[in-house]
Amino acid sequence: MVNPDMPSSKKTAAWSPGSLLSQGGVLVVVIAILYVLFSNTQENLAIRGIESGFAFLGHEAGLPIGDSLIDYSPTRSYGYAFLVGILNTLFVSVLAIVFSTLLGIVIGVARVSRNWLLAKGAAIYVETLRNLPLLLTLFFIYTVVLAALPHPRDAIALSEGVFLSKRGFYLPRPVAEDGIGLFLGASAVALVLAVMFWRWAKSYKVRTGRSVPGLRGGLAIFLALSGLAFLASGQPLTSELPVYKGFNFKGGLSIKPEFASLLIGLVLYTAAYVAENVRSGIQSVHAGQIEAANALGVSSGVVTRMVLLPQALRVTIPATTNDYASLVKNSSLAVAIGYPDMVSVGGTIIGQNGQAIEIIAMWMAVYLTINLIISLGMNMLNARVQLVER
Repeated sequence: MVNPDMPSSKKTAAWSPGSLLSQGGVLVVVIAILYVLFSNTQENLAIRGIESGFAFLGHEAGLPIGDSLIDYSPTRSYGYAFLVGILNTLFVSVLAIVFSTLLGIVIGVARVSRNWLLAKGAAIYVETLRNLPLLLTLFFIYTVVLAALPHPRDAIALSEGVFLSKRGFYLPRPVAEDGIGLFLGASAVALVLAVMFWRWAKSYKVRTGRSVPGLRGGLAIFLALSGLAFLASGQPLTSELPVYKGFNFKGGLSIKPEFASLLIGLVLYTAAYVAENVRSGIQSVHAGQIEAANALGVSSGVVTRMVLLPQALRVTIPATTNDYASLVKNSSLAVAIGYPDMVSVGGTIIGQNGQAIEIIAMWMAVYLTINLIISLGMNMLNARVQLVER
């Protein structure tokens, strides 16, 4: 489509016979290269006796997967095994995004603190983590930090039913009993009422100028009503405690060292980048904003929470979007420490049946989809916090 603002001479040049001929020649060359690549790929697959296509996803996998969020056995199909890997990737990525954001905000605020020791400590953390390869950080956590923990028989008891050892972190597993449906339904109603109270508190402040603790009040409503529902339904939630038997703990929930290493490494590494985004966002706020708040006698904590951080979001969000996308892609390093993420499971599938092209295409499609969703959500959030000129 020709730009109507383009000068007429440039329009004529864009549609001249010579220009069309050169563009057509480039297109023919690109198509020819793609055809040669496709033909060579098909020929090499035929020589090795590898069938192309995705029919293999329905075949029995026969591969064990240590960590799975859904029920899995080696008799499941390759497609189901790959789904387990996708869910593991999503799970560790979502947790890492949440925790790295929280840690990054804390460190970013500390970077601009008036406390010299706190600011320098935060600066050392940021510069160290940003200049170390993530793979090295993962290896250090997995082979040095977690490997130094005691054997399960000598596990560190943090509290009743909570143990820490080199084979993982063990804690009680919640068990649903009769009446759990009633309790969950009542909790949902309590959540709706809490949100309604919070929204009313905001509108009441706008109408009258009087502040009502909407967030704390809503939280109190939710906890009180949920607690009453829990007692009224006969306490339908119990726990199964882990017990040491044989050479390891049995029962309860376990967080394996591979997952813990990957999560801790992703959080520490990404938080360093988020902290720099927060620091730059805070420093972009005009000094007059802070001086006006101080002149009104507002405490430093309220200034940070109500003045600095909301305005810093306009600078922080765009850069943090890239860091979230990088975090998801960096989760593929899980293969180096044995956590069964999507790349690890897919690599095993390739080793068994040689469907490398299909698996790589699936990897690309999943990572592209996840990052597009992240970009969409962050762009929507960015649009809400930006200043709108009138």
